[in-house]
Amino acid sequence: MMRDDDRPGVLTFADHEIIKPVNKLAKAISRVSLPDDDPVARAEAAMEKLSSEFADWMMKECDRLDAARDGIKQHGFNKATIAELFHSAHDLKGDAATFGYPLTTPVARSLCMLLEYSPKHERIPLLLIDQHVDAVRAIVREHSRPDVQQLANRLTVKLTEVVQHFLIHENRHRPGHLDGLFDAPLVPDSD
Repeated sequence: MMRDDDRPGVLTFADHEIIKPVNKLAKAISRVSLPDDDPVARAEAAMEKLSSEFADWMMKECDRLDAARDGIKQHGFNKATIAELFHSAHDLKGDAATFGYPLTTPVARSLCMLLEYSPKHERIPLLLIDQHVDAVRAIVREHSRPDVQQLANRLTVKLTEVVQHFLIHENRHRPGHLDGLFDAPLVPDSD
């Protein structure tokens, strides 16, 4: 049955006309028939079902980050190894909170900043990359400790401070390049 709003038509006014075309997309939309259906609740329930796999997914992300670090150690800094380390850290930064590990996000963000804003990657100390990767792994490993937030915050603050000093020094001949980069808080607020 065709509804009135699905029919083409012309509305005529004194100084203009409005042509209303057929809304072909109206047929593609399914209407929720249940008044108590909550799509957010359905999404949360689906996430809950998947949550048993989050720890495994997070370990796979950590392994990927570790392998990317090893790639740089074995093959040096090149376009491919830098890209793999950056993308691994970037994916972790985005996925960690979803997987239930939000405390790893700032460490991954710090590693991304280091890679993105270093003008000469070969000058990045491998020890600093090691410290980031090891910090992520430690936070994931110690996830269930009651003091994990304090541990993660200390690691994050120290790593981010070192990255800031390094980037400021490395970009000293590029005025304005880092403007606004360090305005965000180093660690999340601890409630």
